Amino acid sequence: MIDPAPSSAAATCDAARQFRRRSLLATGAAFATATVMAPRIVRAASSSGALNILHWPDEIPAAVIQEFTKATGIKVNATPFSQNEELINKLQATGGDGFDLCMPSRPLAPQYRDLGVLAPWDTNKMKLDALIPSMLLLSTSIWTWDSKLYHVPHCWGAEAIAWRTDQTQLDYKTLSYGALWDDNYRGKVQGRPWSLLLTIGLWMDHTGQLPSNRMYDTFESPDKFKAVYDKLLPFAISHKPWIKQFWDSADSTISGFMENGCVIGETWDGPALRLKRQDKPVTFMAPQEGAITWMDGWSLTQSAQNIDQAYAFINYLHEPAVSAAISNGSGYNPVVKGAEELLSPVQKRNYQEAYPADAIDKVWTARPSSPWYLDLRAQYADKFKAA
Repeated sequence: MIDPAPSSAAATCDAARQFRRRSLLATGAAFATATVMAPRIVRAASSSGALNILHWPDEIPAAVIQEFTKATGIKVNATPFSQNEELINKLQATGGDGFDLCMPSRPLAPQYRDLGVLAPWDTNKMKLDALIPSMLLLSTSIWTWDSKLYHVPHCWGAEAIAWRTDQTQLDYKTLSYGALWDDNYRGKVQGRPWSLLLTIGLWMDHTGQLPSNRMYDTFESPDKFKAVYDKLLPFAISHKPWIKQFWDSADSTISGFMENGCVIGETWDGPALRLKRQDKPVTFMAPQEGAITWMDGWSLTQSAQNIDQAYAFINYLHEPAVSAAISNGSGYNPVVKGAEELLSPVQKRNYQEAYPADAIDKVWTARPSSPWYLDLRAQYADKFKAA
């Protein structure tokens, strides 16, 4: 089943509101709690062996994996990837051989269904009731086929605007994706090519320059996609001199701000908020057009060998204390009920400052992305980069 954009956006908004409304209590005992709970979590599963995972590098703090191994005896062999395309290429090239778990992004469900590289979850072995219902819905609504589930949530976050607070000042009431193209930032902007094109489209729709139903028209057909992108691409190309660097990972985003002279950029929230936690002069905020929300989750590969270990790992991650530790360490947001009560005061403050006032009501969530959509998006991004 593939859900339309409004329902998925509503689910993300609902989850975000739950995150904000509840009181967030500080605790330094998150991992202590997780470690105490761990034997109960995995008692029925293997207490040794290995697990091979493909993961986004900044979404699982090393300490989480280390604590899991201490608690269970299961060694985790972690292979990072930096883009969804890289993950798909690895799975296609090997058929998933050598990997038990992978971490696809939510909108790519249609592509993974066609690829046939995943195995379904046995939900009887999982504690799905531990998850925030609206977050679980983001997986079940489009990652269920043949009456089987192929994806469970891990964390969620957003792409919006980050900047150096020691070099520029911006305010939520007037913050816009259009700010990236202000003359003051010529040669000082960073962003991901296809994401920058999307934000130009959202800005042009918001200002009436290029109506596109908040870019949702582009998901309907190749012709509608081209009709919008053929008009926004010339603007992007003419403003290529504004770009200092294109980022392709969390690490390159961080180096852009700290080493390469970037003052402002379209970025993920995690890297920018990590710098903010370290008292670096960087902050992150949703603009008036809405932050671009995303959710990543876990899938079992078709060739998975260490099945018991995989379920032990997922159930461990879905404990509130562990989910909170993931959020505190990564800067991204938890998907487990009760995790928000264990977040650090810094994580709570960063979230509130990133999504002030009515920002959560304005978030933008991608529709499920068909293969033709991803192909066209890549083509236009390549044209932008090559210009």
